[in-house]
Amino acid sequence: MKTIIVSVLALFFLTACASNTAGMRVDGMSQRVLFADNVLAGRVQIEEIKTVQAHDHTRGVVQVLSRYRGDQHLQYRFYWYDDNGLEVNPQPGTWQALILRGGEQRTMSEVSVNPQGTQFRLQIRELNNQLIK
Repeated sequence: MKTIIVSVLALFFLTACASNTAGMRVDGMSQRVLFADNVLAGRVQIEEIKTVQAHDHTRGVVQVLSRYRGDQHLQYRFYWYDDNGLEVNPQPGTWQALILRGGEQRTMSEVSVNPQGTQFRLQIRELNNQLIK
């Protein structure tokens, strides 16, 4: 019994220490950009954050600019929220790949599947180098 309790506590502490894999978060409503990765913060600049209506659904649009000379292999995904700030799609979408070339400007966008989704948050992270091969 003591072994089971110790195992459960160890598992709890390991999951509590799990790190956030997103290097950058963009909040569409407040138009705030939060960087968790200082390297990515120096290489990617957020140019524009906006929402537009598309056939009774909301489209989130984020335009980024590369401040880095080389190619950046990134991933991003959107999270959607209603007017009260509650998440409308409990299962997050899959990470989308994006290659951002040196000095290039690119736009990431997604339409909310749920018509109640009016606000978004975008996470951007560097693609793990082992996956690029």
